Amino acid sequence: MNLYKNILTLCLVAFAMLATAQEDLYKEKIHIKENDTLQYRIMYPENFSEDEQYPVVLFLHGAGERGEDNKKQLVHGSKLFTDQTNRGAFPAIVIFPQCPKSDYWSKVDVDRSTNPIGLNFKYETGPTTSMGLVLDLMDEFIEKPFVKKEKVYVGGLSMGGMGTFEILYRRPEMFAAAFAICGGGDPESAKEYADKTEVWVFHGAKDDVVDPQLSLDMVSAILKYGGKPNFTLYADDNHNSWDSTFAEPELLKWLFSKSKK
Repeated sequence: MNLYKNILTLCLVAFAMLATAQEDLYKEKIHIKENDTLQYRIMYPENFSEDEQYPVVLFLHGAGERGEDNKKQLVHGSKLFTDQTNRGAFPAIVIFPQCPKSDYWSKVDVDRSTNPIGLNFKYETGPTTSMGLVLDLMDEFIEKPFVKKEKVYVGGLSMGGMGTFEILYRRPEMFAAAFAICGGGDPESAKEYADKTEVWVFHGAKDDVVDPQLSLDMVSAILKYGGKPNFTLYADDNHNSWDSTFAEPELLKWLFSKSKK
């Protein structure tokens, strides 16, 4: 029994050290605009040099990772980019902003009394405070001399998948490619970016939180307006289709192969 406890303790310590190392790779930052503040984490490539240029990846987390700790947003997706093989193959600057619990990435009315949840997108009323801060951060960041402007990407899951579709609408000239996981959006907004940005949409067919039909609607709209999206529907996945997405061996290869037209 003591041996078992010792092994368990060592495992817990090792896990804690790994989690701390993971967080250390993503440096804590804040972006301030007037009276509003956006917390975010940023990871630079190994051997980063301001004399070179790198792709940039913006990742938008889900509703469950909202908060004020500037940490929780790393729960899903961050390990994909810290994986040593991926860091070596795809050196990039990776940005993980955090949305506070009182806000949302996308401008949408959410009805949680239904299952799946009800969503009414209202892009025409302007971005949320958090999305506005992300837009301002990205507008400022991509002007830095070490950024490859033709290789700027965005992705997100659930609430962040919704944010991904919306930020493409609000900055159709910024992103070379995007991946949206178990999200949704305003289909009519796709005409702003369908023929400008490469998109890969993912969803679980059994998703009982965000209706997979929302992703189908976005894919149909992108096709309607001249885009050629990838679409992956996981037959056995519920809402956590991000697990299958992050395991896709072609995801990063596809993403980093894209350049702005």
